[in-house]
Amino acid sequence: MSKNSLWWQNGIIYQIYPRSFMDTTANGIGDLNGITNKLDYLADLGVDAIWLSPIFPSPDVDFGYDVADYVAIDPRFGSMVDFDHLLKESHKRNIHIILDLVLNHTSDQHPWFKESRKSRDNPYHDWYLWKDPSPKGGPPNNWCSIFGGSGWEFDTQLGQYYYHMFCTGQPDLNWRHPEVRETLLNVFKFWLERGVDGFRLDVFNMYFKHSELPDNPKKLIGLRPFDRQVHKYEVSQPEMDPLLNEIRQLLDSYGSTYVVGETFLASPEHTASYCGQDKLHAAFNFELAESPWKVKRFTRAIKNWEKAVEDHAWPNYFLNNHDVTRSSSRYCRGEDDARAKVSAAMLLTLRGTPFMYYGEEIGMRDISLKHSQILDPVGKRYWPFNKGRDGCRAPMQWDDSVNAGFSSTASWLPVHPDYISRNVSKQKTEPGSLLNFYKQLIQLRKEHPALNQGSLSILDPQNKSILSYLRQTPDENILILLNFKQKQITYQLPKQIADQNWRVLFSEKRQIEELCQEQSILMTPYETLILVAD
Repeated sequence: MSKNSLWWQNGIIYQIYPRSFMDTTANGIGDLNGITNKLDYLADLGVDAIWLSPIFPSPDVDFGYDVADYVAIDPRFGSMVDFDHLLKESHKRNIHIILDLVLNHTSDQHPWFKESRKSRDNPYHDWYLWKDPSPKGGPPNNWCSIFGGSGWEFDTQLGQYYYHMFCTGQPDLNWRHPEVRETLLNVFKFWLERGVDGFRLDVFNMYFKHSELPDNPKKLIGLRPFDRQVHKYEVSQPEMDPLLNEIRQLLDSYGSTYVVGETFLASPEHTASYCGQDKLHAAFNFELAESPWKVKRFTRAIKNWEKAVEDHAWPNYFLNNHDVTRSSSRYCRGEDDARAKVSAAMLLTLRGTPFMYYGEEIGMRDISLKHSQILDPVGKRYWPFNKGRDGCRAPMQWDDSVNAGFSSTASWLPVHPDYISRNVSKQKTEPGSLLNFYKQLIQLRKEHPALNQGSLSILDPQNKSILSYLRQTPDENILILLNFKQKQITYQLPKQIADQNWRVLFSEKRQIEELCQEQSILMTPYETLILVAD
């Protein structure tokens, strides 16, 4: 990797859902010391940063995404001493720490909200979005909660409604209030002063709502009331841009820091508009992760994102996170990891920062739960049409001991029953395992500038089953060929590269350094073939 490259730009970021990673207190919940204990594993894997889902005190209505204190550690995860130790040990291994900041809303158990609902003249009342009932009675407008029902909750004591995009226990903050803005910017400062390297901003483009809170326009098509609205007034307001300028200026004053945003209800173009020299370093675009197992759809997602970011921002990609069904459950057939290897190769060789989700590297599948076992508020409300997000949050599978080595006595969610055969310890010893496949590709990415810094050119498809693209720097040309089918396919080299001599850089099916001098290549089922031009 170039000495001038930025860690967040050319590195790999690994998301950890703390309560599911490693439990050192035998209470069934993962903790900070558990993460510290596994830092050598993460360093060996080759990641450059850890994104921690929220570790702040929370009543867990939405499992940490309802924060009750922004400048403290939830005792279930440990103490501030434990966090400082994790930070110090991570930095020793050149691993950066990214915190998940949920600043659109707090918990209804946050002291600010408890004060705000005491009276209309309480100093904290306007820190949240309180409104009188409409003239006809009922909610102030037609805004809905994405978790179901109205976005407004009535408080009988105050005779007013407060707004919540998510659960009733997650009231939205009023970012237009100067003290709210100043206080939340100080949250950034608090953690930056402790040595944190960056932040992931949860649904950041929701911070501001239209000042007059008008009704959203209606749509005719949509399964839920939420889907039958044009979300014009509660997201993506123009006041967001100046705030991003302020956040970026603050982070830049602390050196090589990083901020990535989760955009809510936004197209690739709109998502990219929040990124740039004086805005976010990056933002998440969901199109790749939402693509079915079709080369055409993956190609479209990559082209759309490349076009959207153009030269003003650095792209990033992910296939998994705490909100989506795991890619191995979506794409793989049974316990066969062939498709997981192809998708991993795509993620790790595209232009941009790859984000991985804990357990992705061993192909963890979603767990199946009975209705009575569901903990996620989404699943509780929409079962069986939407079973919620618990499935992708199961404990990490470290070995074949009790609870997959996650905890000696318990686990907050059930461990997937395949942990006996699918775990880190077992895959470490198998040369052809998915884990070793990830490690080899991550190392390859670090060693070759074209893979971590080079341009990207999608090649015209010679076959609908093969995704092919070039990664290039002035000194290096690398060709990536990914066979998405379980059959042999002949790939015809495009004219613009057919006269070059290509040498095998990576393949599970061929000898490294083998020359490919023919203009056609017979690819084996689900093969990943990476070639470098001589």
